[in-house]
Amino acid sequence: MSGPIFTGQADAAVRAFVDDAEQAVAAQAYADVMTNLNASIKHPTPYYETQITVTKAAGGRVVHDRGIVYGPWLESGAGRRTRFRGYHSFAKARAAVEAKAPGIVQHTLRKWLRQMGG
Repeated sequence: MSGPIFTGQADAAVRAFVDDAEQAVAAQAYADVMTNLNASIKHPTPYYETQITVTKAAGGRVVHDRGIVYGPWLESGAGRRTRFRGYHSFAKARAAVEAKAPGIVQHTLRKWLRQMGG
């Protein structure tokens, strides 16, 4: 018995593909969050945008604002205390990326299959 399944090369290739696909989906989520913020914020100060990042976590990648204290207010608004309703940038990006993810993963898979000679 020989071949990539038996040598462990297939497992390594699958892990690398999954990592690449997660990164591609996370990059799109990051781009969507930034696009939403840029379209919503009327008087931007660059600090908040510079805190948005992608990190690797258990179970995949996470796009977040590093826990900025006013992040939840920017996302959801202040409720009844003000007229500010929030930007919902992360929620909008999540919905958009959920729709785009299958295509992103499929594109990544095609790239990996070409690299593996398939």
